[in-house]
Amino acid sequence: MRFFTEYLTFKTQKHREYVNITDRVEAVLRKSAIQEGMILVSAMHITAGVWVNDAEDGLLADIDEWLEKLAPFRADYRHHRTGETNGDSHLKSLLVHHEVIVPVTKGKLDFGPWQQVYYAEFDGQRPKRVIIKAMGE
Repeated sequence: MRFFTEYLTFKTQKHREYVNITDRVEAVLRKSAIQEGMILVSAMHITAGVWVNDAEDGLLADIDEWLEKLAPFRADYRHHRTGETNGDSHLKSLLVHHEVIVPVTKGKLDFGPWQQVYYAEFDGQRPKRVIIKAMGE
């Protein structure tokens, strides 16, 4: 089994932002030359996440609204007693998770219809990394 690792860095323009990174994941897979296996995509920060879903603007707006309802910004989070102001960002990250694993078949991401990989930023405007690790033969 072979492994190939690459890192992406994001510095989003907004505090909360969703970035389709499918093309970048595919580029890493091509560089890896892995034909059969899997690829891990993982946010390396606790206020960010990664998911697989449809690349449709209305759905992204719905997801953003849903996350804000479930984990709204509030001044009274206990985490804020530490001097931080991003308690809601941590909770949003828990809801979408921090990583995905995508199967690789014949050198391609083996997605279902419409599936894309997204980086979700919940406390942006500063550099954050994502690790992409291809594993297989």
